Amino acid sequence: MERCSWVKLDEPVYVKYHDEEWGVPVFDDRKLFEMLCLEGAQAGLSWLTILKRREGYIEAFDQFDANKIVHYDEAKLTALKNDERIIRNQLKINSVVTNAKSYLAIQKEYGSFSNYIWSFVDGKPIINEWESPQEVPITTEISDRMSKQLKKDGFKFVGSIICYSYMQAVGMVNDHTINCHCYKNLS
Repeated sequence: MERCSWVKLDEPVYVKYHDEEWGVPVFDDRKLFEMLCLEGAQAGLSWLTILKRREGYIEAFDQFDANKIVHYDEAKLTALKNDERIIRNQLKINSVVTNAKSYLAIQKEYGSFSNYIWSFVDGKPIINEWESPQEVPITTEISDRMSKQLKKDGFKFVGSIICYSYMQAVGMVNDHTINCHCYKNLS
């Protein structure tokens, strides 16, 4: 079975993520919020580092329940800073709280976060036809626009590279190479 060449075959968590999640369209608000927070946590690190800590993140951040996160106090933030299950970067931790506030405001304004985020691609995935991973961009005009809007709406750790990775992760774009078994399943 062929996969995208970036998949580390000796890392089962990576293979499972590639085969079952990466590029699969996500419309669930909570899951979209979780992935945005995880993509932000990944800044400057490998995605594998975050995948290995994912369950810890989910537990530490109350299953990414934004209604709970917006009420985190200094004691909770200190506990997170000392939580070895996550990346203990204060700016990244604080960004989850900031992003939760912005996320809830977006839900209120647009009816759902899904409506808002998917509007950047007119509600349907972009299907690319890459033959090699070298062809896959790290940013696009859409990720630039998304980044700019997310920042305007108060989100943190949402640069264009992070936004494009996020678009790939939640299936807003299918960047599986055409030889990958997942490409055909998502096209």
